[in-house]
Amino acid sequence: MAFELPPLPYPMDALQPHMSSRTLEFHHGKHHKAYVDNLNNLVKDTPFARQSLEDIIKATAKDESKAGVFNNAAQVWNHTFFWNCMKPHGGGQPTGDVAKGIEQAFGGFDKFKQEFKQAATTQFGSGWAWLVADGGKLKITKTPNAVNPLSQGHTALLTCDVWEHAYYLDFQNRRPDFVQTFLDHLVNWEFVAKTLSGAR
Repeated sequence: MAFELPPLPYPMDALQPHMSSRTLEFHHGKHHKAYVDNLNNLVKDTPFARQSLEDIIKATAKDESKAGVFNNAAQVWNHTFFWNCMKPHGGGQPTGDVAKGIEQAFGGFDKFKQEFKQAATTQFGSGWAWLVADGGKLKITKTPNAVNPLSQGHTALLTCDVWEHAYYLDFQNRRPDFVQTFLDHLVNWEFVAKTLSGAR
Protein backbone atom coordinates (compact mmCIF):
# COMPACT_ATOMS: atom_id res chain seq x y z
CA MET A 1 0.00 0.00 0.00
CA ALA A 2 1.46 3.33 -1.08
CA PHE A 3 2.41 6.04 1.39
CA GLU A 4 0.18 9.10 1.24
CA LEU A 5 0.67 12.77 1.97
CA PRO A 6 -1.12 13.39 5.28
CA PRO A 7 -3.31 16.47 5.39
CA LEU A 8 -2.25 19.42 7.50
CA PRO A 9 -3.83 19.38 10.98
CA TYR A 10 -5.19 22.91 10.39
CA PRO A 11 -6.30 25.07 7.44
CA MET A 12 -3.60 26.38 5.11
CA ASP A 13 -3.98 29.93 6.42
CA ALA A 14 -4.35 29.02 10.11
CA LEU A 15 -0.79 29.93 11.16
CA GLN A 16 -0.82 33.43 9.71
CA PRO A 17 0.70 35.94 10.25
CA HIS A 18 3.54 33.85 11.70
CA MET A 19 3.69 31.34 8.84
CA SER A 20 1.99 32.26 5.59
CA SER A 21 -0.37 30.11 3.57
CA ARG A 22 2.07 30.53 0.67
CA THR A 23 4.83 28.91 2.73
CA LEU A 24 2.56 26.02 3.66
CA GLU A 25 1.36 25.61 0.08
CA PHE A 26 4.94 25.12 -1.09
CA HIS A 27 6.33 23.37 1.98
CA HIS A 28 3.49 20.88 2.44
CA GLY A 29 2.06 20.73 -1.07
CA LYS A 30 5.37 20.61 -2.96
CA HIS A 31 8.29 19.62 -0.71
CA HIS A 32 6.53 17.16 1.60
CA LYS A 33 4.59 15.67 -1.32
CA ALA A 34 7.81 15.18 -3.28
CA TYR A 35 9.29 13.13 -0.44
CA VAL A 36 6.16 10.96 -0.37
CA ASP A 37 6.25 10.46 -4.14
CA ASN A 38 9.99 9.71 -4.14
CA LEU A 39 9.61 7.20 -1.32
CA ASN A 40 6.81 5.37 -3.12
CA ASN A 41 8.93 5.12 -6.26
CA LEU A 42 11.95 3.87 -4.31
CA VAL A 43 10.14 1.17 -2.31
CA LYS A 44 7.78 -0.07 -5.00
CA ASP A 45 8.00 -3.88 -5.32
CA THR A 46 10.39 -4.14 -2.36
CA PRO A 47 9.77 -5.42 1.19
CA PHE A 48 9.88 -1.80 2.39
CA ALA A 49 6.57 -1.14 0.65
CA ARG A 50 4.83 -3.15 3.38
CA GLN A 51 6.64 -1.57 6.32
CA SER A 52 5.87 1.49 8.42
CA LEU A 53 7.85 4.70 8.04
CA GLU A 54 9.38 4.13 11.47
CA ASP A 55 10.56 0.63 10.57
CA ILE A 56 12.01 1.82 7.27
CA ILE A 57 13.89 4.65 8.99
CA LYS A 58 15.37 2.34 11.61
CA ALA A 59 16.30 -0.31 9.03
CA THR A 60 18.04 2.07 6.63
CA ALA A 61 19.59 4.69 8.94
CA LYS A 62 23.05 3.14 8.94
CA ASP A 63 23.01 1.54 5.47
CA GLU A 64 24.64 3.89 2.96
CA SER A 65 23.36 1.77 0.08
CA LYS A 66 19.81 2.68 1.19
CA ALA A 67 20.50 6.40 1.69
CA GLY A 68 17.82 7.42 -0.80
CA VAL A 69 15.16 5.36 0.95
CA PHE A 70 16.23 6.65 4.36
CA ASN A 71 16.32 10.30 3.31
CA ASN A 72 12.86 10.27 1.79
CA ALA A 73 11.24 8.13 4.51
CA ALA A 74 12.78 10.27 7.24
CA GLN A 75 11.70 13.50 5.56
CA VAL A 76 8.12 12.23 5.22
CA TRP A 77 8.14 11.41 8.95
CA ASN A 78 9.95 14.63 9.96
CA HIS A 79 7.53 16.88 8.12
CA THR A 80 4.42 15.13 9.42
CA PHE A 81 5.82 15.50 12.94
CA PHE A 82 6.70 19.16 12.34
CA TRP A 83 3.16 20.08 11.24
CA ASN A 84 1.81 18.60 14.46
CA CYS A 85 4.33 20.56 16.53
CA MET A 86 2.51 23.75 15.53
CA LYS A 87 -1.00 25.09 16.02
CA PRO A 88 -2.89 28.36 15.58
CA HIS A 89 -2.33 30.65 18.58
CA GLY A 90 0.46 28.40 19.80
CA GLY A 91 3.55 29.22 21.79
CA GLY A 92 3.40 30.28 25.39
CA GLN A 93 4.70 28.00 28.10
CA PRO A 94 4.13 24.28 28.64
CA THR A 95 2.51 22.91 31.78
CA GLY A 96 2.51 19.60 33.66
CA ASP A 97 5.16 16.98 32.95
CA VAL A 98 6.65 18.91 30.04
CA ALA A 99 7.20 21.98 32.20
CA LYS A 100 8.72 19.82 34.96
CA GLY A 101 11.00 18.04 32.50
CA ILE A 102 12.18 21.33 31.01
CA GLU A 103 12.84 22.78 34.47
CA GLN A 104 14.87 19.71 35.47
CA ALA A 105 16.83 19.50 32.22
CA PHE A 106 17.51 23.16 31.48
CA GLY A 107 16.91 25.07 34.70
CA GLY A 108 13.92 26.97 33.40
CA PHE A 109 11.81 27.70 30.32
CA ASP A 110 13.80 30.75 29.25
CA LYS A 111 17.02 28.72 29.28
CA PHE A 112 15.31 26.02 27.24
CA LYS A 113 14.28 28.60 24.64
CA GLN A 114 17.82 29.97 24.48
CA GLU A 115 19.33 26.50 24.01
CA PHE A 116 16.72 25.43 21.46
CA LYS A 117 17.20 28.61 19.44
CA GLN A 118 20.97 28.16 19.63
CA ALA A 119 20.69 24.62 18.26
CA ALA A 120 18.34 25.70 15.47
CA THR A 121 20.38 28.70 14.37
CA THR A 122 23.78 26.97 14.50
CA GLN A 123 22.74 23.90 12.51
CA PHE A 124 24.93 24.43 9.47
CA GLY A 125 23.01 24.16 6.23
CA SER A 126 19.80 22.14 6.13
CA GLY A 127 18.49 20.25 9.14
CA TRP A 128 16.35 20.18 12.24
CA ALA A 129 16.39 21.22 15.90
CA TRP A 130 14.75 18.80 18.34
CA LEU A 131 13.59 18.43 21.91
CA VAL A 132 13.91 14.73 22.65
CA ALA A 133 13.48 12.26 25.48
CA ASP A 134 16.60 10.18 26.00
CA GLY A 135 16.56 7.66 28.81
CA GLY A 136 13.81 9.53 30.62
CA LYS A 137 15.56 12.90 30.41
CA LEU A 138 14.86 15.79 28.07
CA LYS A 139 17.61 17.17 25.88
CA ILE A 140 18.05 19.34 22.81
CA THR A 141 19.70 18.01 19.68
CA LYS A 142 20.20 19.15 16.12
CA THR A 143 20.48 16.93 13.07
CA PRO A 144 21.61 17.51 9.48
CA ASN A 145 19.50 16.91 6.40
CA ALA A 146 16.95 14.12 7.04
CA VAL A 147 18.50 12.63 10.20
CA ASN A 148 16.04 12.38 13.07
CA PRO A 149 15.87 11.11 16.67
CA LEU A 150 14.28 7.82 15.57
CA SER A 151 17.52 6.89 13.86
CA GLN A 152 19.45 7.76 17.03
CA GLY A 153 17.36 5.83 19.55
CA HIS A 154 15.67 8.92 21.02
CA THR A 155 12.01 9.91 21.23
CA ALA A 156 11.17 13.13 19.38
CA LEU A 157 8.99 15.57 21.33
CA LEU A 158 9.31 18.82 19.36
CA THR A 159 11.04 19.89 16.17
CA CYS A 160 11.71 23.02 14.16
CA ASP A 161 12.54 22.62 10.48
CA VAL A 162 15.50 24.82 9.56
CA TRP A 163 15.79 23.87 5.92
CA GLU A 164 15.61 27.15 4.02
CA HIS A 165 12.35 26.21 2.31
CA ALA A 166 10.70 26.18 5.76
CA TYR A 167 11.08 29.92 6.25
CA TYR A 168 12.56 31.71 3.24
CA LEU A 169 9.31 32.99 1.74
CA ASP A 170 8.40 34.64 5.05
CA PHE A 171 11.75 35.44 6.66
CA GLN A 172 14.31 35.30 3.84
CA ASN A 173 17.71 34.71 5.47
CA ARG A 174 16.57 35.61 9.00
CA ARG A 175 16.60 32.13 10.49
CA PRO A 176 16.87 33.42 14.10
CA ASP A 177 13.68 35.44 13.63
CA PHE A 178 11.88 32.39 12.26
CA VAL A 179 12.97 30.21 15.19
CA GLN A 180 11.96 32.88 17.71
CA THR A 181 8.54 33.19 16.04
CA PHE A 182 8.17 29.40 16.11
CA LEU A 183 8.86 29.31 19.86
CA ASP A 184 6.77 32.36 20.74
CA HIS A 185 3.71 31.86 18.54
CA LEU A 186 3.50 28.41 16.94
CA VAL A 187 4.56 25.58 19.29
CA ASN A 188 1.80 23.11 20.11
CA TRP A 189 2.68 22.20 23.70
CA GLU A 190 -0.34 19.90 23.99
CA PHE A 191 1.14 17.73 21.22
CA VAL A 192 4.50 17.72 22.99
CA ALA A 193 2.80 16.62 26.22
CA LYS A 194 0.89 13.85 24.46
CA THR A 195 4.08 12.61 22.81
CA LEU A 196 5.99 12.67 26.11
CA SER A 197 3.18 10.76 27.81
CA GLY A 198 3.29 8.10 25.09
CA ALA A 199 7.04 7.74 25.51
CA ARG A 200 6.75 6.68 29.16
